[in-house]
Amino acid sequence: MAKKAIPSRSKSQAKRPATPARRAVKAKLAKQQPAKPKPWTEAEVVEAFSRFQRANPEPKGELEHLNPYTLLVAVALSAQATDVGVNRATRHLFPVADTPEKMVAIGEEKLRDYIKTIGLYRTKAKNVIALSEQLIVLHGSEVPRDRAALEALPGVGRKTANVVLNIAFGEPTIAVDTHLFRVGNRTGLAPGKTPLAVELGLLEIVPPQFARHAHHWLILHGRYTCIARKPRCEVCIINDLCRWPEKTV
Repeated sequence: MAKKAIPSRSKSQAKRPATPARRAVKAKLAKQQPAKPKPWTEAEVVEAFSRFQRANPEPKGELEHLNPYTLLVAVALSAQATDVGVNRATRHLFPVADTPEKMVAIGEEKLRDYIKTIGLYRTKAKNVIALSEQLIVLHGSEVPRDRAALEALPGVGRKTANVVLNIAFGEPTIAVDTHLFRVGNRTGLAPGKTPLAVELGLLEIVPPQFARHAHHWLILHGRYTCIARKPRCEVCIINDLCRWPEKTV
């Protein structure tokens, strides 16, 4: 038996009428959506970084190192680990291995013993030996002042390259870690769904006179003031500029 053809729905039938009740529901849902924060003005950005500068004129990274090479190693070791934990291990390591040649001479197995208190220490030990070998062969044992060359080294990503370029060579780079990512989004200063988006957003708005230290100020702010749980809004020096709707002051 032939099937009966199902008549197609007309446009008027396909679209349900916007009754007063449906409009009310839509309006209620729209109100529940968080309002998009108003972007910071140029004057507000300057004011925020001026305050950071007055409070801490020469901010420093908290990873202990002796030279650009040990800085590179320390940052590579810090992935998914705390600076405190890395420093605890490298205080014993760097006095005996502060060059690529010395690190290679120690070897992967002994290096693991030095850094076994750090997360993912087996993979990190392998990468540190491999990057040390590449520095010797490809760069004359020197840490390159070039992003592409740094990111080509084993275990070195964009964040690590940015830290090395900034601290070792004074480049105005911004390394987005979990703290800076939180600050960029929570304050509305440079919101973004990825670390790269936050980094690029900050590079667009940070005035040149603050570019050298911007990432240090923001990381330290996120580490000690704009913390993940119960941010310390009462002592925040930019709380009047911050766009976070849940701040406590």
